[in-house]
Order: sequence, then C-alpha cells, then structure tokens
Amino acid sequence: MTDADRTIRTDGVTLDPDALPQGDDKREAVRSLFDTIAPRYDIVNRIMTFGLDVRWRRKAMKKLGLPPGSRILDLACGTGDFCRESHRSGLVPIGVDLSMGMLAAARTEAPLVHGDILQLPFGPATADGATCGFALRNLVELPGFFDELARVIRPGGRISLLDAAEPNNPILRFGHGIYFGKIVPLIGGLLSNRTAYQYLPKSLAYMPPWPEMQSRLAAAGFHNIERKVFVGAHLITATRQSVPNSAR
Repeated sequence: MTDADRTIRTDGVTLDPDALPQGDDKREAVRSLFDTIAPRYDIVNRIMTFGLDVRWRRKAMKKLGLPPGSRILDLACGTGDFCRESHRSGLVPIGVDLSMGMLAAARTEAPLVHGDILQLPFGPATADGATCGFALRNLVELPGFFDELARVIRPGGRISLLDAAEPNNPILRFGHGIYFGKIVPLIGGLLSNRTAYQYLPKSLAYMPPWPEMQSRLAAAGFHNIERKVFVGAHLITATRQSVPNSAR
C-alpha cells in the first residue's frame, strides 16, 4: 500500500489515519471521508455492528419521548436512518449533513439540508427535539454544538445523541478495542475504504470524558441528562431547560 492509498484528500486537506486533524482541517477531512464512504456506508454499518446500530437508534427514538407531530432535527443525518425512525414514530424530521455524498445516498422522504451543524440555518426554539447519530466525535468542537442545540430547541424539547463508545466493563472494553481497532478496518477495507475505517476507530480519542460532556450540556441549558452505555456505543438524552441558567 502506497502513501497515496492511505490518505483522503479534499481541497488540499489530507486525512491520514495515523493523525487526528483539528479545526478547519478536521471539518474538511471529515467532509471528504464521508463523501468517500457514503455509497456503502449503510451496509458496512450493519455488518460491523451486527445490526445493533438499528436497535440503538430505536432505543434513542424511544428515549426521545416526544409526541407524534413533533418537529425533529436529525443532525449529521447521513443516509437518513434517524429520519426514517422519526417517520415511523409519527414525528416530522428535517435532516442536516455536511457531506453532499451522504445526502445524495440518503434513503428518506424527509427534507434534507446541506450545512454545518455548528451553524444551523434555523431560528431560535424552532424544533421540538433533535437526534444525532455517530457524529459527535467528528465535530470540530462539542461545546459550540451543545450551545447550538440549546438555541434551536424549544424549552422542554428533547435531544437524543448516539455515538460510538468504549464499554464500561474492562473485559468488554479490551475485546471492543481489538474489534474496533483491528477488525473494523479490515471490514471497511473489503467493502469500502480502508483508510476511512482506520481513522474512525481512532476518532474516539476526540471524545472528552463523560463528566465533562455532562457538565457542558448543563452549561448549555439542558437538564435531566442521562447516559446509557451499550457494547460499542452510548446514548445521551437530555431536556432543554424552560428557564436559562442565567435567569435562575
């Protein structure tokens, strides 16, 4: 394998699976990565999670707990998995994604918007809730994203954020490290792009410790913050406060 085979380039930005880009370089590298893997993204996800990603999304929708007719923003919507789950729950989703490749591969009837979820093109308190699947570690920053969630979600609205995570159990964590770090890149290389699936396991290093994430969500204006850890993923849910922290 040559050096050229190990990198993805876009607009002069190179994604090296052995490095973790920051700032604008990260944004452009992530955009290119998902443009590249979009055509086979769903099938790789189903295989490498043994279909558990479908079950996790359904649990995320159940924990969202919003009534039919609620307007939901599916942020970093990808191919529209959460949009489809929202429709099944009687909700009204709008998808937003940075990658045009993912939007082009989307399988949903929901309206789709090309954009950066750190700068959402929606007014204050215009949504009843939001979902986000497997994208937190790909953002340039989390505090700004949490602030943006608080801005666009009405008081009393809900968020349900799903992402990859290491299990709490030490034995499971050891096995997960081998599978996610060694086997997943092999599966990705056979079915899609090896470089991308070498990078994605390493991107877990971007995630801050849970207490810090919890504190950041509270500072942004959320309460009833809960976290459920699965084998290979975690689900974060919270409610938008009716009264901002500054007014308390």
